[in-house]
Amino acid sequence: MDYAGYELVRNALKLPAIAPARPAIVRPITRIEAIEGHLAIPAHVVPPTEDPLTHLLFALKHEGVNMQILAQALPKIPAERMLKELKDAPNGQYVRAACYLWELHTGAVLEGKPDIAGRYVNLFDPGRYVTGPDNRNSRWRLNFNGLGSPSYCVTVERTPAVQAGIKSDVLGRTKAFIDSLGKEMMDRALSWAYLHETEDSYAIEREAPSEEKARKFIALLKQAHEGRPLSEEYLVELQSSTVSGAFEKAVQFRNEQNWLRSGGNRGGSSSVSYVPPPPDAVPRLMDEWMAFANHAPRQIDPIVAASIASFGFVYIHPFMDGNGRLSRFLFHKALCTSGQLEKGVLLPVSVAMKRHERQYLEALQTFSVPARELVQVTSAGEGQFYFDFKADDTLYRYWDATAAVEFGFAMAEQALDVELRQETQYLAHFDAIRRAIDDRYDVRGSLLATLISIAMDGGGTISNGKRERFAANLPAEVFDAIEAETRAVLAQAAEPPDSEDSGFEPPPR
Repeated sequence: MDYAGYELVRNALKLPAIAPARPAIVRPITRIEAIEGHLAIPAHVVPPTEDPLTHLLFALKHEGVNMQILAQALPKIPAERMLKELKDAPNGQYVRAACYLWELHTGAVLEGKPDIAGRYVNLFDPGRYVTGPDNRNSRWRLNFNGLGSPSYCVTVERTPAVQAGIKSDVLGRTKAFIDSLGKEMMDRALSWAYLHETEDSYAIEREAPSEEKARKFIALLKQAHEGRPLSEEYLVELQSSTVSGAFEKAVQFRNEQNWLRSGGNRGGSSSVSYVPPPPDAVPRLMDEWMAFANHAPRQIDPIVAASIASFGFVYIHPFMDGNGRLSRFLFHKALCTSGQLEKGVLLPVSVAMKRHERQYLEALQTFSVPARELVQVTSAGEGQFYFDFKADDTLYRYWDATAAVEFGFAMAEQALDVELRQETQYLAHFDAIRRAIDDRYDVRGSLLATLISIAMDGGGTISNGKRERFAANLPAEVFDAIEAETRAVLAQAAEPPDSEDSGFEPPPR
């Protein structure tokens, strides 16, 4: 297959970088178009040479900005070659971007460059990418508008799903929904959200929290509104609150290598499913990540920021334990940092993630699977391994977060439009049934609550086994009344809303 652009450079220079999601290939067509996961390029458009710089400039124009490949490839190009290209087109948009990045990644200066004139140009096309705040470089008259900093920058393409997510204003709708509830209903719904966010965040890790663990995690979630900036000290405190074993509690970012494992190969090297960066790279990576996580939620769409912060944290894996549930807390923390969720309000994203674990894993694997291929793992026996990292830390500093952000928007929508609304609807139905039975019968509160829950979960039926269990406490007519009232409430809820009613009707619980 004849490649062009980034993939040609990646192969020609043997770069330890993740392959482009849509590599450019030469096809017998008349115009550039996306075909079957590739960017098909007509032969007459492809550069006539395999010179790496020529293809990098071609890629910047036609494929967008791949920071990981650019960071690895540009330092391999001599300064003289960069200057020659620049002198041929001193005001060219793409050569200026390449020269700016060359100086950034080599730490050197292109001496004797011609004067740059003309307007400032964006590194990232705002029509193609979600962009960050402007950061103008006068030397190259270039605006760095990436998500993060030049040292830690992820890319998010404006796919239809991302565009729809930004337009949907989930946090604004969450506020409107919470404001529409009475104080008592709001408190009950949020109490449910905090408890189930805790239980499901642990459940994703295949754990069931004890009462003490649950209490601590709920307290942790409520801390997210306090506005304390992320630091190593604070993250260590957070990690310690999510794990129970004394030997699992961190005192600093890890100084050991960790890894994730899956089944198979009896614990051999192929069972290692992901390898986070080596410990000596963690301090710098975390400094850059924290700078992003502390500022981005107020600068860009909060769910974009929350998705990047959450996934970026788990890819670095700065602790030996507790990274997964802490990453999900950080999603919530970013939403709180944005200032768009009022104090005490929680969007139960982990509840939604638990319902969609396969999609969660798929989103994580868009980075973790190709990143794993860039680490040579050798078994040392007894569950120990040697790791040979083919790539440097650019692998973890420049990554494509598009899938993570698409997933983040989907889960935020689910958390509001299914989880919160459905639970509130459930509570409203429960209250209506309880009031109706209370008006007719004298039933102990806890017993009535149990039977109403059984009837609602059974679609309006209390099984014969449940009836027999509680028969000594109640006459049969009470069971019949609870069933009848439950069916009536559920049937009314299932009716289509009036044309003027924009209320949400959840799917069956």
